[in-house]
Amino acid sequence: MTDPAGLLSPELYPPAGRPAVFGEVLFDRFEDGSSVLGGAPFNVVWHLQGFGLEPLLISRVGNDRLGEQVIAAMESWGMDTRGIQFDKDHPTGTVNVTLNNGQPTFDIVPERAYDFIENDAAGALLAAGRVSLLYHGTLGARHAVSRQALETLRAESAASWFVDINLRPPWWNAELVGTMLRDAKWVKINDAELHEIANNEQLPATDLNQAAAALREHFGIGLLIVTCGEKGAFIDSEAGRLAGDPIKVTQLVDTVGAGDAFSAVTILGLTSRWPQAAILQRALVFAAAICGIRGATTMDKDLYDGFLDEWEHDDA
Repeated sequence: MTDPAGLLSPELYPPAGRPAVFGEVLFDRFEDGSSVLGGAPFNVVWHLQGFGLEPLLISRVGNDRLGEQVIAAMESWGMDTRGIQFDKDHPTGTVNVTLNNGQPTFDIVPERAYDFIENDAAGALLAAGRVSLLYHGTLGARHAVSRQALETLRAESAASWFVDINLRPPWWNAELVGTMLRDAKWVKINDAELHEIANNEQLPATDLNQAAAALREHFGIGLLIVTCGEKGAFIDSEAGRLAGDPIKVTQLVDTVGAGDAFSAVTILGLTSRWPQAAILQRALVFAAAICGIRGATTMDKDLYDGFLDEWEHDDA
């Protein structure tokens, strides 16, 4: 049996290549009038670029001012924009964010450009490159058009799936989530979402640990990563359960994008073949750092370089 704190089983690390990320890109609009570029897939791909992984984002924006801002931001960050489609009929995505003691509530505007991602162009990009894994969430598949594109990519790509569950009412249903979870190699989910899905599937779930093991076995998931807010996070796999201690946030601004930051470092750790304990600890530390800024992303390259230097020193 694999050491729960040590290296994962070899099949749970992705092959060499660049990560591909599918889903929404949008602007989070706050009550004070400020807006921050985001969306869970975009946040993840932004951090992956910051850490030097050169990911491919597959999404769609409107032929509008906000769409131009998305491309400009990506280019300024050195990102590959070939996976961004343009939509003349639907505007770039937006979300109205309300904060209560730093905790966000989201009003996600429907019928946005990312709901209409076309499959052919996306599939051609994946086929042309060496992809290590395919990351996606649930919101990006809320509309039939993008959902069909995602289903086709999952069926035709050789890459395994990293599924990041984000249950945003009313934009999900049990059937959709179940389809996404089935045979996913890696899944990240928070504790509340874990209980909700376990209840929907009528799985034994007297406590969080049992719910995690039952969910993983029920859907054939390789590695289940559960975030628990202020209580930290844990990994559940056939090797057992490994817990990561929470990290104190010294100056909370908001928690927008904390889970996406966690996902990005998890992907970095899997790609870099870190031990499980390092993946958990470093993902928690980076997520806590993102809670100290407004919104989910930053252009402070020193932040990423500082963490990379620290982690390289720890591994030496």
